[in-house]
Amino acid sequence: MDLQTRIGDVQRRCVEHGEALMTEEAAKTALVMPFIQALGYDVFNPAEVIPEFTADMGTKKGEKVDYAICREGGVAILIECKPSTIDLTINHAGQLYRYFSVTDARLAILTNGKMYKFYSDIDQTNRMDSEPFFELDMAAVKARDVRLLERFTKSGFDVDAIVQEAGALKLLRLIRQELTKELEAPSPEFAAVIAKRIHDGRMSAGLKENFARQISEAFNAIVRDQVNLRLSSALQATTEDEQEPESQAGDAEIVTTEEEIAGYRIVQAIAAKTVDPKRIVLRDAKSYAAILLDDNNRKTVARLHFNGASVKYFGTFSDKDETRHQVNGPEDIYKLADMIEARLVELKS
Repeated sequence: MDLQTRIGDVQRRCVEHGEALMTEEAAKTALVMPFIQALGYDVFNPAEVIPEFTADMGTKKGEKVDYAICREGGVAILIECKPSTIDLTINHAGQLYRYFSVTDARLAILTNGKMYKFYSDIDQTNRMDSEPFFELDMAAVKARDVRLLERFTKSGFDVDAIVQEAGALKLLRLIRQELTKELEAPSPEFAAVIAKRIHDGRMSAGLKENFARQISEAFNAIVRDQVNLRLSSALQATTEDEQEPESQAGDAEIVTTEEEIAGYRIVQAIAAKTVDPKRIVLRDAKSYAAILLDDNNRKTVARLHFNGASVKYFGTFSDKDETRHQVNGPEDIYKLADMIEARLVELKS
């Protein structure tokens, strides 16, 4: 099982249990331990994962960090946990700060089971940074997040590569912050740099102010153009997706799975309250299975995005807009019955 699939399993746990975990211990058991296991570490092997890790220092006696991940006999990663109902802030990282300076660890994680904040010592060696270099939101895990997590796994751990990546991510964040400031209100220095490239004459105060205004407008125009370009690309992709070839008897690349058939039957059962269930038809394609009214691809009732993904989605429709809902399996479709019935009413009108 690859890392993306394992992280997908942890993500499902967050969806199922996240709101019910009111205490730190509950979050640790239900969410954080499975996350550590997903990275390939044995949470029941004290040589790899030490729970309630203690390292007395100075006048601070008996303080504990929830987990210490060990490699080659030394502490590599410190993990501090909080209840899943708490929004994490730097104020929750007190123990991590203190332990960071008295262990071999160069990496620390502050988490509530749903959000993971990753820290290192980029600014000053052996002193934990006040800002995380990476934040992982289990409700919205991206492919690039999984690629970075590969470096934290037992098989792929490389602390030097992680710290180097952390430095690059921090620099990127700082550059974005400065560019955002310039976008909102160009500084005189920045305006002067741009002005020198396109104006040969003397720069009066009024001309400098004019350049600053025009630079701000140009920035906004660039952002609008980029947004419009991405929207156009997305709409084109959606159109191509809707025109995806349907399943043919001889098409070996398209396999209608048992889960898709089960999902189709559930939609058919829900639809029976509104229309003759015989009018509900399943058309399978390479990337999703479409459920249609009257076998008409202009009357999409729902879509099953179950193919080869660690996280499954059920797509409901309003007009031409699809909303994807994360589901654990076909049985979760019953929770969306109202949306399915509303769509059928819309298609019949």
